[in-house]
Amino acid sequence: VVSSSAMAPRYHPLVSATILWLQVGAFAPQSLAGPARSVAVCAEEIEVVRQPEETWLKAKGVFDWGTWGCEVSKFAWTYGESEQCYLLAGDVTVTPTDGRSPATFGKGDFVRFPAGMSCTWDVRAPVRKHFLFG
Repeated sequence: VVSSSAMAPRYHPLVSATILWLQVGAFAPQSLAGPARSVAVCAEEIEVVRQPEETWLKAKGVFDWGTWGCEVSKFAWTYGESEQCYLLAGDVTVTPTDGRSPATFGKGDFVRFPAGMSCTWDVRAPVRKHFLFG
């Protein structure tokens, strides 16, 4: 979506994404050359499903996914591709570095992390989870 700085793009109210405005300048294709224009980029948020039903988890095949765990710690991470996970144990807050909303989740929660997101994991109780990338 390209707009002049005087006109903001309109989005459907059900779209739950953060809009990041990037200035398009000299690097823009010839069709965008001229005064700087704004380009809207939808940045997906971390999605948390609190305590989903076991039937829902089984339908997704969650219990056949790989497992991973870590102790109480704080570390940086970048998602090269999306990840879905189901926490078997733990208490975590993940804070994106680009202004997206942080997410806090724990045992029994299902979480989806968007591809390309860099963040900090703050693990307050040891984590054990099923996970699937892609």
